[in-house]
Amino acid sequence: MTEETGPDQELIANVFARGCSSRAAFETVTGRWASLVLLALADGPHRFGELRRRVEGVSEKMLSQALHGLEREGLLVRTDHGTLPPRVDYALTELGADIAGRLRALADLLEGAVPELDAARAAYARD
Repeated sequence: MTEETGPDQELIANVFARGCSSRAAFETVTGRWASLVLLALADGPHRFGELRRRVEGVSEKMLSQALHGLEREGLLVRTDHGTLPPRVDYALTELGADIAGRLRALADLLEGAVPELDAARAAYARD
């Protein structure tokens, strides 16, 4: 959903607007587990168990919620192969891959800044 300023006005997306669908997608993507799932899927399709092992600390429930949210937003596709035992794969859509690439840049920045982050936390704890 986007804002409309008049009957003939163009719709304007605004992540700060409560009713804008970009805000709902932003909230999904920036969730603790969803962002890590996007990063994991950037390497290629994964099964549920593979994702659970890759994203350390995520529970089955939270992983399932993250996957459903990302699928709802059109950022990943779930493929059920209809086999026994069941085989389901999760893969990024084109938009999901674009977002994952941008998250990877942020993750790289944060990983490179670990010494500064650790020093800041230590200084904060002393205060």
